[in-house]
Amino acid sequence: MKKIFGAKKDKGPPPSIQDATERVNKRGETVDEKIKKLDEELARYKDQIRKTRPGPSQEAIKARAIRLLKHKRMYEEQRNMLYNQTYNLDQVAFAADGLKDAQQTMNAMKAANKELKGMMKTVKIEDIDNMQDEMTDLMDVSNEIQETLGRSYNIPDDVDEEELMGELDALEADMEFESAAVPSYLQPESDFDADLNLPAAPTGPAAITAGRQQVDELGLPTVPRASLRS
Repeated sequence: MKKIFGAKKDKGPPPSIQDATERVNKRGETVDEKIKKLDEELARYKDQIRKTRPGPSQEAIKARAIRLLKHKRMYEEQRNMLYNQTYNLDQVAFAADGLKDAQQTMNAMKAANKELKGMMKTVKIEDIDNMQDEMTDLMDVSNEIQETLGRSYNIPDDVDEEELMGELDALEADMEFESAAVPSYLQPESDFDADLNLPAAPTGPAAITAGRQQVDELGLPTVPRASLRS
């Protein structure tokens, strides 16, 4: 029976959008190459028409050029059709990718929702409120303990600030009196030159007087050059 009717062929998977797009793009590249060759031939015929005198030969060249123009228009129409097909396939691919992304987003949200529900079962708002109340009570107790431990002893609470300020002023007055009673030779050294307002010492080389003998850098008298020559 299989020999008479033939065996049923297994159908392969349908082509994907990417496969169809690649096939259409290859056809478009082929058509572009043909149009490019026709443009080169038309340029050559155009040059021949310009160089040929009017007559039968020029008319024959024009007829060939017109025939090439018709072929070029046909290929251009095919290219435009292929461009439209590519545009439609791109739109379908974009829509399919958008649906796939939406499906993945929905699956991720469902998994997250399920996980959150499981986590919420283990967490109760009442337990959180009770824990917050306990933490507040513990902090209050801790503050009371710190205040108790930081309390000073033997210091009256009703201390007059004006009285303390008066004692501080009296202490400063006593310190000023004691510093004034100290002799000058026991007081800290001051800038004696600044007190006398003396001019600053010259920094340049000192001028040599006419009656004074010259000395070298070691302080010894210099020997005149005439005596060295003799």
